[in-house]
Amino acid sequence: MRILWMVLLATMLSGCGYNTFQTTDEQIKASWAEVLNQYQRRADLIPNLVNTVKGYAAQEKDVLLGVTEARARVGSIQATPELINDPEAFAKFQAAQGQLTSALSRLLVVTENYPQLKSDQNFRDLQAQLEGTENRIAVARNRYIKAVQEYNTLIRQFPVNLTAMVFKYPVRPNFTVEDEKSIARPPAVDFSKPAPAGAPGK
Repeated sequence: MRILWMVLLATMLSGCGYNTFQTTDEQIKASWAEVLNQYQRRADLIPNLVNTVKGYAAQEKDVLLGVTEARARVGSIQATPELINDPEAFAKFQAAQGQLTSALSRLLVVTENYPQLKSDQNFRDLQAQLEGTENRIAVARNRYIKAVQEYNTLIRQFPVNLTAMVFKYPVRPNFTVEDEKSIARPPAVDFSKPAPAGAPGK
């Protein structure tokens, strides 16, 4: 009798989407872990990048400080797996990463005014690593977005939505379209602007 009840329960759970929830939930967790991994990879590159730029463009202290402070804000947020269940915390994390992306873009624009820096092998290596990491971030975020979209679509469908209510599966926050557009846009380099005071000529 007990075995019969277990079989019936398993059949009911399968039919109401419970197993699908388990699969999509694991996909989200795995995708989120990769997003965090790539963001951490970027954060680890920043100190060396800032120090290298400082060696040639110490006068760009506002830009350098902006990157350092943006990195610190990112580091102050506890990016735990549970963060994806908290829309407010997720939004703060997203905003902090967006600020760091903008700060790095400004830094790379500034480096265009320093030919010696651009020819430095260490800087070129760091720039290449940063570019590769940004590409990995974009790929990881895209996978996360798709996983969340699949999950959030599933959670609204009847009768699966009843299962979601019973087992308290929340709607998961996602990256915004506006933010996706901003990170996909490369930094604009405007050579018509005068170089900062004290910057070497080209």
